[in-house]
Amino acid sequence: MWTPIVESMQLVRRLVAPTATRAQYQHLHWSFEACVKWILPDRQARVLPEVRVMPPSARPTASETVVSSRWRRSHGSPRLEVAPQRAPQRRAPPSADSARSGMLSTLLRRTMAAEVKRVPIPRRGVDYRGKVVLAPMVRSGELPSRLLALHYGADLVWGPETIDRAMIGTTRRFNEDSKTVDWYRVASQGQKEPPADAKESIIYRVHPEREAGRLIFQIGTADPERAVEAARLVAGDVAGIDVNAGCPKPFSTSGGMGAALLRTPDKLCAILEALVKNITPEFEIGISVKIRILETAAETEALVRRLCATGITALTVHCRTTPMRPRERAIRGQLRMVAEVCHEHGVACLMNGDVETRDQGLRLAEEFGADGAMIATAAEKNPSCFRSEADGGVLPWQPVVEEYLKTCMEVDNRFGNTKYLLAQMVPGKERFYQPVNQGKSYTDMCKNLELEHLLEQAKEADAKRGLDRPKEKTSKKKKKNNPSALAAGGQMGQARENSQHRKALSERGATTQSALEPEPAAVAA
Repeated sequence: MWTPIVESMQLVRRLVAPTATRAQYQHLHWSFEACVKWILPDRQARVLPEVRVMPPSARPTASETVVSSRWRRSHGSPRLEVAPQRAPQRRAPPSADSARSGMLSTLLRRTMAAEVKRVPIPRRGVDYRGKVVLAPMVRSGELPSRLLALHYGADLVWGPETIDRAMIGTTRRFNEDSKTVDWYRVASQGQKEPPADAKESIIYRVHPEREAGRLIFQIGTADPERAVEAARLVAGDVAGIDVNAGCPKPFSTSGGMGAALLRTPDKLCAILEALVKNITPEFEIGISVKIRILETAAETEALVRRLCATGITALTVHCRTTPMRPRERAIRGQLRMVAEVCHEHGVACLMNGDVETRDQGLRLAEEFGADGAMIATAAEKNPSCFRSEADGGVLPWQPVVEEYLKTCMEVDNRFGNTKYLLAQMVPGKERFYQPVNQGKSYTDMCKNLELEHLLEQAKEADAKRGLDRPKEKTSKKKKKNNPSALAAGGQMGQARENSQHRKALSERGATTQSALEPEPAAVAA
């Protein structure tokens, strides 16, 4: 009877010791209390009302622990400490440390009888378990958005999907002004040699100091060889490579990428296997994949089993099918099954879809057996959603917008991207919304948002990007009215006036008489 309990206790002590806090051991106590009361008969459960697992530094004193000598003589003392029956007390809510510990109690329930299978995490890679992360989003996944998410407590951040063809052929350099690493290319405009006045286009940008060990590069690809070639360019500067197999936009699916890979599992598995074989050993980072659920649970399960067998370290499941859009409610009926399949292979499972705050994400992950959560739309509107309730929760939009604007100017972000994100962060009913949409420079934004203390920094940013120079207005050609349209509108007279006089067929192409006459000879003086 005691064997499974003792083995479970020893297993848990190996998992959490020696860094576990008192709050974490309180979780252990609650889990083992429920387990023992369920296993033991009612007569023995009354004798053994509570079972505590205590670290050596947190063991109770002799006055706090009373061990029944009768129980010791009858059953032995299997390193479990039995407390006497006490009057029921109201249990205090978990502390902030307990909330931040993530899903420790869920982990305990899974590890009561056997070790948890885990794929090895590469030396430079990251373990996705217990993490709340920023989702990969076009425009909303650029550098300032990622830095702001990390500032407010995101554990990991995904960059926007970057197509393999766009990455191949780029040049890597360190930007002294913004302290960033940029991958750029010069537009050739279809020529063999780029024009002298061709502008540089930044394809990807990272901040090596502020994103170190917490940035995941998501690649859009439909070919294993191109995926490896593109990933090799950036793998030394990121903590992981993620394959996009969930984007439903035609931009991705038309090229066989994104959610289109869900219909070609052989190709998707080949891409993952190529990355695991070539990138992981060379750069010591993990490979992951982001998918959507399929129409039936059986189809999803079959796909997840194949993906987990490729050697990936994590899988993110968006709880929507490919045709579904963000306004439609997420479907979590298959989530528990996906998590269980991942755990069978030792792969971490993150959930995505209708997650709005850090605490909500952790609760949902624990409820459905996932290892973490990914936040998308809510982080686009207010990145402070990564703050836990213990730290104050979500902030009002004003301080978030100010911090975002400062970050954009620090890293020299494209103004168009800055303006788009500000329009997402400022609520539409606020009086600042229209001025923000009308701003044409960082200086305009600071004035419109009444952030005068940032004006000097804004002027420097505008001068650096050329936003302080007024644009030359191009003269628009006056549009000529179509005579047929004028006639159809009842304006026959104006249509006749605007129509050009047509020559007779016999006169077309004939030169005028004056052109045929020779010039008169010059009269001699």
